[in-house]
Amino acid sequence: MQKYNKKVKSAKKNSIFAFDKKRKMKISKNRYLQGFGFVVVILAIIRCACPQVADSNRVETKQPTVVDSLACDSDSIAKTPLLPSRFLKADGTPVKNRILSVPHFGNAFPDQNDVQLVAANKYGVKPVLDDKEAEKRKNELTYVGSNPYFHVDRLRTSIPYLVPRASILLQEIGRNFFDSLQTKGVPLHKIIVTSVMRSKADVQRLRTHNQNATENSCHLYGTTFDICYNRYKTVEAPGEHRRVVTNDTLKWILSEVLNDMRKQQRCLVKYEVHQGCFHITVN
Repeated sequence: MQKYNKKVKSAKKNSIFAFDKKRKMKISKNRYLQGFGFVVVILAIIRCACPQVADSNRVETKQPTVVDSLACDSDSIAKTPLLPSRFLKADGTPVKNRILSVPHFGNAFPDQNDVQLVAANKYGVKPVLDDKEAEKRKNELTYVGSNPYFHVDRLRTSIPYLVPRASILLQEIGRNFFDSLQTKGVPLHKIIVTSVMRSKADVQRLRTHNQNATENSCHLYGTTFDICYNRYKTVEAPGEHRRVVTNDTLKWILSEVLNDMRKQQRCLVKYEVHQGCFHITVN
């Protein structure tokens, strides 16, 4: 019994000692705030006394200025090799390329209506009945009018619309023709567009006096246009008289342009002898 009482007293004594030790280790809120404030004050004093301590670990980064950016751009431009000019030689004199034309117009541009009709069905729109229906289909078609690169003739058997793909092709043909004239030293002339999209009524009217006109014409689909090769519009300022250029010379240059675009599979071209035009369908 005495041994049991000794063990109980010893256990109570140990538990009281552990409680007192835990209570002594616990930090009160006030003491924590006092300690934190003391540390902040010490750090502030060190910062004021030795400011270089705070900046010793800072990585200095130099922000690029506008002048630096321009200098970098100038260096990169200076190191970039210059491409040869299409219009000027190395000494600054104008480049004058030869006029080559094509060996034979019929052989160079042989694409008959059945061949062009495949592309017309692929890229074109549903044929329109007349002008009024074409007006309602403007969300599918692009208006085609005279501009700095080509002239649209008075349209008697067609309406001034093309699908966007064909409109872009016509614009590029006119622009490339300008470039070719400049590199060959020939005064500027515009190509003349004689026919664009045709309605079913236009085709029926055309067939009454043109036996070569087909009922299922590529012009119905808005993918096809005609450029005449025996007439051109001279580009000159009012009162200016430029050097006269023969239509054959301009025809040869135009044939080079069309031949290049046909080889790039941008278009199909038929050389029309009797109509005096190149019959072109976008590809």
